[in-house]
Amino acid sequence: MNLRKGTEADLPRLLELITELAIYENAEEQVVNTVERMKIEGFGLKAVFGFFVIENEDKIVGAAVYYWRYSTWKGKRLYLEDLIVTEAVRGKGAGKILFDKMIAFGKEEGASGMMWQVLDWNKPAINFYKKYEATFDAEWLNCHIDFS
Repeated sequence: MNLRKGTEADLPRLLELITELAIYENAEEQVVNTVERMKIEGFGLKAVFGFFVIENEDKIVGAAVYYWRYSTWKGKRLYLEDLIVTEAVRGKGAGKILFDKMIAFGKEEGASGMMWQVLDWNKPAINFYKKYEATFDAEWLNCHIDFS
């Protein structure tokens, strides 16, 4: 498997992976992002996200999408928005390669740590993160407001 930084040319495949993840999470209708928007927001003058991809036999089979956030308590933090591995290669090491890359990348960039979310019913993902001795927070509630 080949791990590399995502490029603008990878965005159509990235959106396919995002949609596949949304289907897995029973939320396909919530994906309203577009390749055009991701071009601006990932590669424009004010880029707000980045990503790494993993290829198997020259086909992208997974991605890790990230952005930076700031904690008043801990400083610069890496936020892993999505760790996606296509169903056909789950359990074959692609997720571990991507996750290890995100940890190394965060350290290289001087972050104090990495944060992400996992659905409480996603037992395979939870078990994966437990191998890294991740902390699962039961106190904080996720909140959001959608701007239409």
